[in-house]
Amino acid sequence: MKKILLWAVLLLSLPCVLLSCEDKKDEEEPVNYWEEYAEWRKNNQSFYEEKYAETLEDGSLKYTRVTPSWDADATILMRWYNDRSLTQDAPKPYSTSYVDVIYEGTTYEGEVFDDSFDMTAHGDGIYRSKLSNNIKGWVIALTNMHVGDHCEIIIPYDCGYGGSYTSDILLPYSTLVFDVKFVGIPGLEKPVHKPAVQ
Repeated sequence: MKKILLWAVLLLSLPCVLLSCEDKKDEEEPVNYWEEYAEWRKNNQSFYEEKYAETLEDGSLKYTRVTPSWDADATILMRWYNDRSLTQDAPKPYSTSYVDVIYEGTTYEGEVFDDSFDMTAHGDGIYRSKLSNNIKGWVIALTNMHVGDHCEIIIPYDCGYGGSYTSDILLPYSTLVFDVKFVGIPGLEKPVHKPAVQ
């Protein structure tokens, strides 16, 4: 009877021992995304550089490389679809502002990984958030946009999600391509216009 009880205890503890060994194996061999996604990283970086080199018919660059004053190593590419002279007097957000945008995000291959089209809480297709709660590339882009601007924004991985594995579509070291319409700055105080003194 004692032998049967001993075998039962050993059989019941076997899965715990195996799981414990498997956990140690996972700890000893972390996934090295830098090496695993080396080819993907290279393709994404090449896409970014090719986009920066694209020119218009007049020979000028199609995209503007934008580097914020607060991070000289960070850079994104922007291309405005609208006539910027029509929005130059519209407000611009601070990194602490709330922003309303309509957007679509794709990989460099054109596969959609996110969009705001089904959002309805703040208006049809509008995504609202505190700007600083987004990726660095968005902070750089939107602080360089005026309400009413519509841009294509290309964000390298170091200003996006870095080496994080986000989904099967959005792999580590992905260059992000966003189509963004800047709709508004909720809560922005409007200047008070005093009537002219007669």
